[in-house]
Amino acid sequence: MKQLKIGVIGLGGRARHVAMYTRNSANSLKIAEVNVTAVCDPRPKDELIAYAKADGYDLDISESRFYTDADEMLDTEELDACIIGTRCNLHTPLAIKVLDRNIDLFLEKPVATTIEDLLALKAAGERSSSRVVVSFPLRVTPPVTLSKEIIDSGEIGDIVFANGWTRVAYGGCYYHNWYRDESITGGLFLQKATHDFDYINYLIGKKPVEICAMKSKMVMKGNKPAGLYCKDCPENPTCVEGTVHGWRTFGYAQDDGKCCYAVDTGNEDSGSAILRYEDGTHLSYSQAFFLRNIASCGRGVFLGGTKGSLTFDFNTNVIKVARSYENVVKDITFTASGAHFGGDERLTENFVKMLCGIEPSHSPLEEGLISALICLKAKQSAENNAFKKLVYEK
Repeated sequence: MKQLKIGVIGLGGRARHVAMYTRNSANSLKIAEVNVTAVCDPRPKDELIAYAKADGYDLDISESRFYTDADEMLDTEELDACIIGTRCNLHTPLAIKVLDRNIDLFLEKPVATTIEDLLALKAAGERSSSRVVVSFPLRVTPPVTLSKEIIDSGEIGDIVFANGWTRVAYGGCYYHNWYRDESITGGLFLQKATHDFDYINYLIGKKPVEICAMKSKMVMKGNKPAGLYCKDCPENPTCVEGTVHGWRTFGYAQDDGKCCYAVDTGNEDSGSAILRYEDGTHLSYSQAFFLRNIASCGRGVFLGGTKGSLTFDFNTNVIKVARSYENVVKDITFTASGAHFGGDERLTENFVKMLCGIEPSHSPLEEGLISALICLKAKQSAENNAFKKLVYEK
């Protein structure tokens, strides 16, 4: 059985999750044994070991070697692959270090948070022999896989129109904790829409060429002082976004959360975009982060083809296919349980198979680059009130 030595750079919640799923996938497939042999993170060793096993995880890194400098780890260790799970603005510079050493990579999204980083990452990818899996689990979920089979069969014809949506009930995380800092995240197109643009582009199967967008901040704003924590605010017991109400209503809250109505709260709370494809097909997309009732929320797509239509919401477990010129409507049920609707398990299986030479990456670097480009240009469009060409230039 192949022994895979994995290095982790940035052992946060996502990297811990991916590392454990990668190990579990390898065990399930019985084609490899995965060991996290090195960890690069500024936190103390004992804290990292405890964190790896916390919250129901069973990731044992007690025998790993620990580093605080990525270059030192990459130059010292003989690694088969790396997982990068740092804060978003560090994804590109650390990915370039891995790519320049031709080490295979699992890269968390977004792959870049600025145009400058995107161009640098693209160049690094072109000169590297590294195989890359970008963290786009939605494209390998049951509804997307089944929908792609239906589309490729020709049943709904050529897709000429699409509408996608994301409305989340847990959007408070983008205003209460570190996500509120746009210098780290790059904004919410990059945080959320990057997933949706990726899987919808995959389903449509055409080249996007131009985008226009707008965003607004209508709810998550206010005049509370900068740096104010919910726990220190006298209005916390009655504030609908405060920790007291969060615990009472949802059973959880941001214990160390900052006030989302403070003057230093970043991020828009809704956004929309229209994406044009090379043949004139277009996608309209919207996302919202201020809704709190799950009945108001959802995540899915409608695809209109020349012969019919297909639509699904990840939360409903049903794909609806309707033929335009026949009295035919089909409901296809699917099961999408687990993290990212089952996508994390399938994507880490692909990561293991890629490392073992069994199959190529299902979400290569090129897909991460185009999705980040769309999101960055959407942000530019929203800020400049202009259409933006989807080209790799500033």
